[in-house]
Amino acid sequence: MGNFRCPVEVYSEDGSRSHTIEALVDTGATYTCLPGRLLRDLRIVPIMRVESELADGSVVEDDAGVVKVRFQDIEIITYVVFAREHEPSLLGAIALETALLAVDPARKRLIPTRNLKLCRYQRSNRDGIKQHS
Repeated sequence: MGNFRCPVEVYSEDGSRSHTIEALVDTGATYTCLPGRLLRDLRIVPIMRVESELADGSVVEDDAGVVKVRFQDIEIITYVVFAREHEPSLLGAIALETALLAVDPARKRLIPTRNLKLCRYQRSNRDGIKQHS
């Protein structure tokens, strides 16, 4: 799959400020990764630490938080890793799935997709057993 970038608008915690950054679309990255300095400037606060496995097999630990972002005219709340200065900005799989977007690798673009559900639940029968369709 060819690489491509997507503009991502990142909002401050109170929504009063935002900044747009070009992020590499990376379905191999679980979380979105944005510059830690930018996130801190927007007053995004780390809420946890996450371990990430890099392409070379090494493991790093980073701060992570929750942020509101907008891309492809879709606004979502997603997890974000506070990337170090030398690391690229990445738009990860969870943000893409939350926005219901998929990658069109031939055209190097994001395309709408549908939410996937396991099954539809029906009312319980007289024995209280839920049936699946």
